[in-house]
Amino acid sequence: MKRLLAPLAAALLMAACGGPGPVREPGADTPRAPTTKSPTPTKKPTAVLKRGGGFYKDDGPADEIPDGLEDIPDAEPKWEPLHKPATKPYVVLGKEYVPNTAVKPYKVRGIASWYGKKFHGQKTSIGEPYDMFAMTAAHTTLALPSYARVTNIQTGKSVIVRVTDRGPFHADRVIDLSYTAAYKLGLINGGSGQVEVEAIIPGEASGTTYAQVTPARPSAGESDDIAQFARGSAEEKPVQPTTMAGMSSETGVAKGVYLQLGAFSSVDNAENLKNHLMRELDWLAEPMRIHPAGGIHRLQLGPYASRGDAERIADKIRAALGFKPTFVTR
Repeated sequence: MKRLLAPLAAALLMAACGGPGPVREPGADTPRAPTTKSPTPTKKPTAVLKRGGGFYKDDGPADEIPDGLEDIPDAEPKWEPLHKPATKPYVVLGKEYVPNTAVKPYKVRGIASWYGKKFHGQKTSIGEPYDMFAMTAAHTTLALPSYARVTNIQTGKSVIVRVTDRGPFHADRVIDLSYTAAYKLGLINGGSGQVEVEAIIPGEASGTTYAQVTPARPSAGESDDIAQFARGSAEEKPVQPTTMAGMSSETGVAKGVYLQLGAFSSVDNAENLKNHLMRELDWLAEPMRIHPAGGIHRLQLGPYASRGDAERIADKIRAALGFKPTFVTR
């Protein structure tokens, strides 16, 4: 028996000495070699996102990432007529936004996020398709289209983007970047990061001014309507009379409690928000519809059988986006 155990013990000792040691996941206490430049990915990167990162569920990098993202040039600021529908005030989740009607000085610091393949090819607020590999961005109030310099506060790296879309509609974010812009700033794997956003006025040094576009003045009713939604004030009165059991006279809309997600004078902007929220809130079970009336296009969710049912969904939306919808009763 001793003759059998001796060779076995020797074999185990050799394996323990010559085999690989325990694998340790890199962490905060694991030193890393400094790198000066990340290689451009040629396939979908493994993004480890922090909570509140840059994309939702099945959003994120495309299945195939083209070569040379680092070499894509920044957007080149130039004179462009502003998109008139994008100059009008609008309300999203009870918060009023008043867009700039001209390019003017602007500088702010905050969190930047980015949006990817779920929005790729979809219409932006100026009517152009979103290209996640172009140097573009979304902002809630900057004139559309316009240009901005975005700087990663941690690294000092800057890029110039063309602002073509509205968003992000999150309480803690100041700009949504395209995939390429975020990649060049080093924000992909973190999902978001602290940046400084500064508006660029094309031709400022030479005295050339940007197009000054004055939006059509809203009617008195439209102004009152927008102000009401911005305050998140009293609910609308139920529509009377009904045309059939359980239906209102407004194009056969079912009676009940609705959550109002946005209010726009432009139907295109209402459709744009609808497309964005249907992706960001893809867990919703109730339909999302646009209801036009009095020159305002209201994006509403529902109906819900009771105020309590609507409250539960409104709280989930607030947890996801930082703002709570207003309530409408029909």
